Amino acid sequence: MKKYLALILALVMVFALCACGQQAAPAQDAAPAQDAAPAQDAAPADAAAPAAEKSNLVGVAMPTKDLQRWNQDGENMKAQLEAAGYEVDLQYGANDIQTQVSQIENMIANGCQVLVIASIDGDSLGTVLAQAKEAGIPVIAYDRLIMNSDAVSYYATFDNWLVGVKQGEFIRDALDLDNAGDKTFNIEFITGDPGDNNINFFFDGAMSILQPYLDAGTLVCPSGQTEKTVVATANWATDAAQSRFESILASNYADGTQLDAVLASNDSTALGVENALASSYTGNYPVITGQDCDVPNVINMNKGLQSMSVFKDTRTLAENVVGMVDALMKGTEPTINDTETYDNGTGIIPSYLCEPVACTPDMVQSLLIDSGYYTADQIAG
Repeated sequence: MKKYLALILALVMVFALCACGQQAAPAQDAAPAQDAAPAQDAAPADAAAPAAEKSNLVGVAMPTKDLQRWNQDGENMKAQLEAAGYEVDLQYGANDIQTQVSQIENMIANGCQVLVIASIDGDSLGTVLAQAKEAGIPVIAYDRLIMNSDAVSYYATFDNWLVGVKQGEFIRDALDLDNAGDKTFNIEFITGDPGDNNINFFFDGAMSILQPYLDAGTLVCPSGQTEKTVVATANWATDAAQSRFESILASNYADGTQLDAVLASNDSTALGVENALASSYTGNYPVITGQDCDVPNVINMNKGLQSMSVFKDTRTLAENVVGMVDALMKGTEPTINDTETYDNGTGIIPSYLCEPVACTPDMVQSLLIDSGYYTADQIAG
């Protein structure tokens, strides 16, 4: 029995030794982990893509090229803004409101940072200017106040009330109304486009001087056309002014009645009056006012066909607008000199007013030629 147990133990030991001697097939080494590609260094926060530079584009919207003064205004402003380092998108609206609206929409879409707008119709830009306000774009109303829009930031113009005052004073002094005694003088009136808020200042400024003489009977208007709405001229157009004045002459002066004075608010309407007089008036030539010192009118002044024109040096106005734009682009407050006069229906608009000058034929050389505004050849006629 003992022999059997010994044998069994021996066999168990043999099997055990065999099992220990066999090595289990080693598991294949997992492919050594490849060194992970080192993560690219994250760009430091201050190395993020730089923000796009702020545009230096300024939008300038003028109403038309049909009048000399708007060409001068636009070109003077463009030249001075470019000299100050700004890009300029200058557009002329062809006296078409929708064209001007579309031009302003494009200026907003193209990234203009400031808009300078001489409106065709001061009441027609509310919707597009609301877009400008939403985009944070300041709006400078140029020469013509834009009405009923709280998007208007500033107004740059000449003192338009004073323009009218100077015209009225000239007629008063030329006719010596204060010493007229029982003598009476015949006068007619013509002003500009009813959509241009400036006609209120031109006409009312002049009437502040002339109305007392109308009330006293020293001045008489044979046509009876003295209301601003009646004497307005669409688009300030010379041909429209001429047509209306030809009718006035035919109805009231064909019998030899003397016309002593015409209050014309600007040169394009004055030119229409002068054309009408040339074709159908034979009396003594009247006193005629104007505004802007346009080339044809200065030529007529030199010929004795226009008595005066209120000179508004567009270079001065452009210079002040450039200063306003520059301040806005730099985040500072523009220089203004009037915070009381111009209410556009939403409140007083801070304004910069330049001073106009009455120009008579004897001042043409010093005021217009010596200053470099015109050359002698331009107004030689």
